[in-house]
Amino acid sequence: METLEGRNQNISHEYIKYVRHKKMLILILFILCIAVGLYALCSGSSGLSLAQVINCLLGNGDKMSESIVFNIRLPRIATAIVAGILLAMAGSVMQSVLRNPLASSSTLGISHGASFGATVGIICFGAGIQGTTSSASAVTIYNPVVVVICAFVGGILSALIILCLSKYKSMKPSSMVLVGVALSSLFSGGTTLIQYFADDVQVAAVVFWSFGDLGRSGWKEIGIMAVAAFILFVFFILNRWNYNAMSSGAETARSLGVNVDKVMIISMFAAALASSVAVAFVGIINFVGLIAPHMIRRFIGNDYRYLLPASALTGALILLISDTFGRLIAAPVILPIGAITSFLGAPVFIYLLFKGAGIK
Repeated sequence: METLEGRNQNISHEYIKYVRHKKMLILILFILCIAVGLYALCSGSSGLSLAQVINCLLGNGDKMSESIVFNIRLPRIATAIVAGILLAMAGSVMQSVLRNPLASSSTLGISHGASFGATVGIICFGAGIQGTTSSASAVTIYNPVVVVICAFVGGILSALIILCLSKYKSMKPSSMVLVGVALSSLFSGGTTLIQYFADDVQVAAVVFWSFGDLGRSGWKEIGIMAVAAFILFVFFILNRWNYNAMSSGAETARSLGVNVDKVMIISMFAAALASSVAVAFVGIINFVGLIAPHMIRRFIGNDYRYLLPASALTGALILLISDTFGRLIAAPVILPIGAITSFLGAPVFIYLLFKGAGIK
C-alpha cells in the first residue's frame, strides 16, 4: 500500500513539473512579446530612448514623442500582435481538426479566398479607397464591416471545399496542400479578373492592400480584430479537450464522446473567420499560421490546453520580429510584412513537407 501511495505521489509530482514547465514557457513568450514590443517602440527613424517611451506610455512625454508612439508605432505593434494571434490560432486549430501538420490558412487557400472576398468588398462595394502614396496609408478601409464580411465569405468557401474533400479517406495531407494550391490559383485568378475591369485607382488600392501591411490599421480596426481574437480564443480554449482527442484520430475522439463532425465544421468556420479578419485589415501574410504552432510544439507538446495560448503568443512574436526587421533593414523604406514572412516561412514549409511532418 505504501508503495502504491509513493507511486501516486511521484506521478503527481511529475505532473506538477509538467504543468509548471508549460506555464513557464508561456510566460517566457509573453515576456519576449513585451520586450520586442518595447524595442520596436524605441526603433525607427525618429529614435526614442526607452525612458522616453515609458514616459509617453505613462502620459508624461512631450507632444512629438507621444504622437510618434501613439499614432504611428503603437498601433503598428498592436496590429502585429493581434494579427499574429489570429493567424496562429487558426493554423493550430486547422492542424488538429484536419489531422494535417501542413494545414494553415495560407497553405489551404483560405487566405487567398479571404483576399478575393476583400477585393470584392474594396472594388465592387467601394469599401476601401487609395489614400496617400505612403505604404502606411496606401489604403483606407472606411467600411470595415463590409470588407470583413466579404473576406469571411471568401474564406468560408475555401474552408467548405477543404472540409468536403477531407472526408475522403484517400486524401493525404500532401494532397490537401495541392488542393490548397489549386484554390489559391483559382481565387488569384478571380482577383485578377476583378482588377482587370476596375479603374486605376481601385487597382492601385487593391495592389497596395495585398502586399500585407501592419501600418494601415487605426485603433478602430485594431479594436475589431482584438474583439474577434478574444471571442475566438475563448471558443478554441473551451474546445481544447476536443482538439486533444481529435489529434489522436476521429475514431478515438468519437469513443471519448466527441461529436467529431460538429466540432470540425464549427472549428473550421471559426478558424476561417480568424484568418479572414486578419486578412481583411492587414492583407495576405503567409505561413504564420503554419510555422508558429510547429515551432512551439517542439517545446510544449501537443496538449491544446497550452499549445493554443503558446501558438498565439508565438504568432504575435513572429509578426513583431518580422515587422521590426522590415522597418529597420532598409530604413526609411518599410518592407511589406507579407514578403518578410514568406521568406521566413517558405524554407520551414519545405522542411516540414519532406522531413518534419513525415508526409508520404
